[in-house]
Amino acid sequence: MITMKSIIKGYMLGEERLPILKDIHFSVDKGEYVAILGPSGSGKTTFMNILGCMDVMDSGEYYLDGMAIHETKEDDLTDVRNRKIGFIFQNYQLIPTYNVMQNIIMPLLMRGMKHEEAERRCIDTVELLGLEHRIKHRPNELSGGQKQRVSIARALVGNPAILLADVKWSTVLIVYCVYNVQKKSEKRTAYTKRAEKCV
Repeated sequence: MITMKSIIKGYMLGEERLPILKDIHFSVDKGEYVAILGPSGSGKTTFMNILGCMDVMDSGEYYLDGMAIHETKEDDLTDVRNRKIGFIFQNYQLIPTYNVMQNIIMPLLMRGMKHEEAERRCIDTVELLGLEHRIKHRPNELSGGQKQRVSIARALVGNPAILLADVKWSTVLIVYCVYNVQKKSEKRTAYTKRAEKCV
């Protein structure tokens, strides 16, 4: 499902190059759940961004669901992100002027899915997460936990090949439970453990 070989990534800091990822080899098989752990500044976010095709490596090979990402043009990575990857962000990344349904179905509409089908998928997913009574509400009318569930629904609704979640452990448990209810056995989840207390 995921294979990475000899991944190298660095950034320029003034006139000096700061190495972040050094010769990383990584693989995730079908059905695996993987945690990426490390102290602050160890490169977890950079690695997750490359996994999610939001950043590109300096060198190396990356295969995702049979596709050679390292050979894919940057303009084509948008479609890869939309169709193959579900993202769950710790800061939610919701559009403030959209309501719950609009936030969830946006990636589906970007694929060209008909509005009626996108709404049906949305309703099926929000019911699992207990958000059906909030479906017309905007993000500023939701609690933090509800916003997180909206971001989870948005990630799941597109039936992605993999899930990437940069969240705390309590959110990971929600995702795991929803996955089991949906019986989506072909999903993968990689997530970054944050040093935060689960509340």
